[in-house]
Amino acid sequence: MIQRSLALFLLIMVSPIFFFITLSILIEDSFPVLYKQKRPGQNHQLFDFYKFRTMKKNTPEVATHLLENPVKYLLKIGPFLRRFSLDELPNLINVVKGDIGFVGPRPALFNQADLISLRETYGIDKLKPGITGWAQINGRDEISIDEKVLLEKYYLENRSLWLDIRIIHLTIKNSLIGRGVSH
Repeated sequence: MIQRSLALFLLIMVSPIFFFITLSILIEDSFPVLYKQKRPGQNHQLFDFYKFRTMKKNTPEVATHLLENPVKYLLKIGPFLRRFSLDELPNLINVVKGDIGFVGPRPALFNQADLISLRETYGIDKLKPGITGWAQINGRDEISIDEKVLLEKYYLENRSLWLDIRIIHLTIKNSLIGRGVSH
């Protein structure tokens, strides 16, 4: 309940940023402003995951690194939003809804069977997903799926309030400098 209340408070605090991002997306490419995608959550329960749209409408629904020429699909504001993780702000809606927490493994794409399978092997699928996690601050887009899952396994085995605080602190720091984003 505390996480949901904090997320609601943060949504109110960042509403001016929401307004300007929304306006930028609307001017360039109209509605919808939010990108909504089904993702597997805790125990494979599907939920609608929200992000600001950084890609043009009708972009193929695959991970960006799998697109033949991802740059041609990006909105003008897209690289900026991604670099500073501002496209993730609507994840706060998911925290308010109780789909995810602040810290946990990032929700996989529905078609990332290799990642989902490895998470099952180590019991990581039992964790509630998060806006950020141990793998996010230790490589994010720059690490392999195997490395990501081993980092998530470390988090599973070492979860604590202090580790969560450290992850949140490093996430904010990395977001401010745009570290770890490859696309």
